Amino acid sequence: MRFINVPFNSAGFSTGVARMPAALGLEGVEIAVSAEPVRGPHGFLAERALVRMVADVEAAVREAFAAGELPIVIGGDCPILLGGIAAMHDPGLIFLDGHEDAWQPTPDLRGEASDSELGIAIGTVAAPIGPFIDRSRVVALGPRDASEIVEFGQQRLDNVIAMRDDAWVNSASAYDLLAFCEPVTGSGWWLHIDLDVLSTSALGAVDYPQPGGLSWRRLERTVGLLVANGGCAGASVGVYNPDLDEGRSAARVATFVQRLAKWLERGRLAVSAP
Repeated sequence: MRFINVPFNSAGFSTGVARMPAALGLEGVEIAVSAEPVRGPHGFLAERALVRMVADVEAAVREAFAAGELPIVIGGDCPILLGGIAAMHDPGLIFLDGHEDAWQPTPDLRGEASDSELGIAIGTVAAPIGPFIDRSRVVALGPRDASEIVEFGQQRLDNVIAMRDDAWVNSASAYDLLAFCEPVTGSGWWLHIDLDVLSTSALGAVDYPQPGGLSWRRLERTVGLLVANGGCAGASVGVYNPDLDEGRSAARVATFVQRLAKWLERGRLAVSAP
């Protein structure tokens, strides 16, 4: 197992979610990030840093693969996932997130790539990088921001990729979950977890909380089932902001990441066993 720590804040600051890797304290490869809150030609804040970060994460993930290790990329903001899927050939993606994250970075909106990384990945959002993945190889679980997307006149992805919201994830049986994700998990796939898929009562230290969401127990059950099914090549976990709770949730988040590492190893062993 190889942890890859990426202190990237897509707003261009070194604070907030950029402090997540240091707060968790999980030793691994360290990706240097230097960013500033300036919009680039495609409308994203810290656009040059975004491009460099994705390339650096891609290289680090490729090195982990070459060494026979499973990478877990620890953010920072959720565009860290782009480096993971960029390092793979024809990857699948299971995207656990409280948001669809395919917003266009128009001048009247924030312009953070963390609002747009899934759109960048599948090519519905123009960016200086990507697209990285065929949209038929993507499953999104947990988004609950449909009304906000419609309110701001943005494009929803529910007719573009396979998607189920938080209510469905909370009630899905193991059979239904695995059946829905089967088109993606049949071969090598990447798992992305944005911790704002959790409810505010489970984890309040996220930048854009909203009603609904998953409990820690439901998230761990969901992730455990998917990873145990095999084929997961690596994962990314992001969007815990230790500035919002003075680091009080860091130990809980670190425990989750360590459990994820164990589940990934077990999933690999299960697949490789005769």
